[in-house]
Amino acid sequence: MKEITLDTKIADLLNDYEGMKDILIDINPKFKKLNNPILRRTVAKVATVKQASIVGGMRPLELLNRLREAVGQPPLDDGADVTIDDGIDIAPEWINGEAKIELDANRILDGGGNPLAVAGKALRELNGGQFLVIESDFKPEPLIDEFIKRGCSVYSQELSGGSFKTYVKVS
Repeated sequence: MKEITLDTKIADLLNDYEGMKDILIDINPKFKKLNNPILRRTVAKVATVKQASIVGGMRPLELLNRLREAVGQPPLDDGADVTIDDGIDIAPEWINGEAKIELDANRILDGGGNPLAVAGKALRELNGGQFLVIESDFKPEPLIDEFIKRGCSVYSQELSGGSFKTYVKVS
């Protein structure tokens, strides 16, 4: 089997290691969203172990080593950890406007949908300068990275109670 790294895709873990979905859920209950088959076929293909750790509110090295331990690979030391910028982000002015579209990622997932596909379709309905808001109980790091790759401006903020609002603006 391949070595598990921070760049390993979640879909590869699920395909390469029997019982990995249950291992992930045991490590962090936020990964119960992997019970959604659409999520496993879509977002899991682009989400890395590092991104999953952010979704789960964990340090990347912690998740990586727990996964490695579960499949019999030796842990990596702190020197291999990737730091996450915990600096204070200044909210951009454009988020103070009115969102053209608001999405609830949890509701989409609970209904068996794919938040990336729904948000991607919604973005095509926006004109330059307009934005959408995605609400979730996790930081949607894989979606954020995908929107940045598409040239969108993205800002995510944690609200009280551990929920997030992620703003995505078309350029």
